[in-house]
Amino acid sequence: MLTLFTAIQSRPVEARVEEAQVVAQLVRRCASGDSVAWEEIVQRFHRRIYNICYRFAGSADDAQDLTQEVFIKVYRTVGSFDGEKASFGTWVTTVTRNLLVDHFRKTRNDRATDSMDAVMGADEDGPTLADRLAGDVESPQAHVESRERREMVHRALLQISPDLREAVILRDLQDLDYREIAQVLKVPEGTVKSRINRGRAELARLLQRTYRQAL
Repeated sequence: MLTLFTAIQSRPVEARVEEAQVVAQLVRRCASGDSVAWEEIVQRFHRRIYNICYRFAGSADDAQDLTQEVFIKVYRTVGSFDGEKASFGTWVTTVTRNLLVDHFRKTRNDRATDSMDAVMGADEDGPTLADRLAGDVESPQAHVESRERREMVHRALLQISPDLREAVILRDLQDLDYREIAQVLKVPEGTVKSRINRGRAELARLLQRTYRQAL
């Protein structure tokens, strides 16, 4: 089961730099009132924002509403983006997380203390955490096994603290690097690495125990 947590390969540095330059130009155009640039920004970042909102909300309808709120916030504050401090993708992720934290603080209920319980639900716009960790399926039997793994991972995630869960998701699903996650969570990189390692280890332990019980 430990092989489920093999690190995901990052895109080549050159491709990331080129994309960052393109996005930076779009941001400058958007800040100047270019509606076409804004539409392209929405297209580029809709999936990322929706996925994060869905994992917090656990409902497609709520995720759509929250995604719209995030984009309104981004549009209103895009002029404050400072490319010297962070990439635009990191900045957008931070804006999204902050809005979600505020949202769930205002609506304190079960979701407030367990904000990411629905991480393994059906995701229309992207792969689930289990899909990314377990790999692609190639046959009906593999599909069934993959679904069972997703359910196992989901149940295990529900038993892990939100801090560890969030760090693992940002790294293994959103594919942010340690520096970006540190900026989003506002904690040192050492804390990020510790949370990810502890989260993966805890997930592995819970999954191994579940696997042994199933035998």
